Amino acid sequence: MADVKREIERKYEAAPGIRLPDLTGVAGTAASVPRGVVELDAVYYDTEDFRLAAGSVTLRRRTGGDDEGWHVKFPVAPGVRDEIRAPLSDSLPDALAGLIRSRVRDRPVVPVVRLLSSRDVHHLADAEGRTLAELSVDTVLAERLTADGAGATAEWTEIEVELADDVDPAFLDAVEERFAGAGVRPSASASKVGRALAETAPGERTGPRSPAGGKPGSAGERVLAHVRRQTKTIVTLDPAVRRDLPDAVHRMRVATRRLRGAFKTYRKVLDRAVTDRLDAELKWLAAELGACRDHEVLEARLSGRVDGVEPTLLLGPVRGRLERWGAAGRADARRRVLAALDSERHRALLDSLDALLADPPLLPAADEDAAGPLARAVLKDHDRLAARVHHALDLPPGHDRDLALHRARKAAKRTRYAAEAARPALGKPAKRLGKRVKAVQSLLGDHQDGVVARAALRAMAVQAHGAGESAFTWGVLYGREEATAVRLEEELPHVWARASGARLRAALKS
Repeated sequence: MADVKREIERKYEAAPGIRLPDLTGVAGTAASVPRGVVELDAVYYDTEDFRLAAGSVTLRRRTGGDDEGWHVKFPVAPGVRDEIRAPLSDSLPDALAGLIRSRVRDRPVVPVVRLLSSRDVHHLADAEGRTLAELSVDTVLAERLTADGAGATAEWTEIEVELADDVDPAFLDAVEERFAGAGVRPSASASKVGRALAETAPGERTGPRSPAGGKPGSAGERVLAHVRRQTKTIVTLDPAVRRDLPDAVHRMRVATRRLRGAFKTYRKVLDRAVTDRLDAELKWLAAELGACRDHEVLEARLSGRVDGVEPTLLLGPVRGRLERWGAAGRADARRRVLAALDSERHRALLDSLDALLADPPLLPAADEDAAGPLARAVLKDHDRLAARVHHALDLPPGHDRDLALHRARKAAKRTRYAAEAARPALGKPAKRLGKRVKAVQSLLGDHQDGVVARAALRAMAVQAHGAGESAFTWGVLYGREEATAVRLEEELPHVWARASGARLRAALKS
């Protein structure tokens, strides 16, 4: 079973002639307690083209110390990484193999560097003996293991200060200030393996080749930059979804939708003969992620509605039925998402996105200055949204209007994403339009969530009745959802007016 540790640390150069300063008195440090010297032997793995290194991800098998085993580390923020650990074994554990799959795909990971470290450990403790941080002085011998550089070595000494759990990160700032006064400087490398790769094969490129970007300032450059960001988001969030981190499924689904929107909106820039095939696969991935996300949203909405029911109107085992429904749905949705991420289809999609970025199918409009093509594309999406909103408002309340409002919501989402993608080229007018359209999208999203909630409430009322339970409370909730829908529909014309003004549109063209 893998476990996770949030690692917050800073690395420093141990330059010749520089001595570590006394740290007592720094942010509550009362003593530096020696913990002995530990010998560590770590083999780092990567693909032959160093795809993990390109994403600042490290994978190692380490013996020695109190945490020997397999470790994979993902960057969280500068100086912060999540380390996922698995017990020592001869081969890479499946739990960790899944976490790196979006980056390595079907390529094997092979040993690239071996690091032998002699670690002199000290605990920085406060007056009560509580450990504030671990300070280590590491003497490192790195040996290159890849065929093209086998046997090349590098040696250095570095200092690490790793924050203990539940200690304010400001502690590291205080330590760094004391270090700076003594001439101890931050390390130029964020990781040992990064330094080892650089020093055992100077000038070597790590990771896939940089994708083509289009002419500077052109529509092609702007659109491809957007596509690249969303592709990177999908790849980066894959392990977060597998780890069931908060909001990971939602963010990954949004990235797939932004990509789909870009391919549709900017079809004058990127050839549909290529992007339509990718759109179909992105639609599939979004649907698989949606099973999890939609259930999550619906469960939260229904739980909140139940919490808002007066006790006198709460009849029967309402909470119990809702909890059982929620747990069953979460489990089914989670299995579906993981199956999708483990599928060949998903890996093929990621490879296809890489191929598009490496050799983009640019059309003649891609060479134009970005402002013109992007503004025209955003306004075209806005026109499409306007038509759908007006059509929905012309319909009487009921099923057909609900469907029309849902279609308008999709158009609002696409227009908002188009404006956000165009913002680097169009500036504040695109930002303003995106913000106004987001308000329309949010209102229509709330409305659609209510439509879905009413269907779920009716189903649970039927189940409750069939089980001999009171269906009264489910009916109360259904009625409240209906009232919310009426209110939202009444608000829509005002919200839409703010998102459809002539001056708002004209600003995009100027």
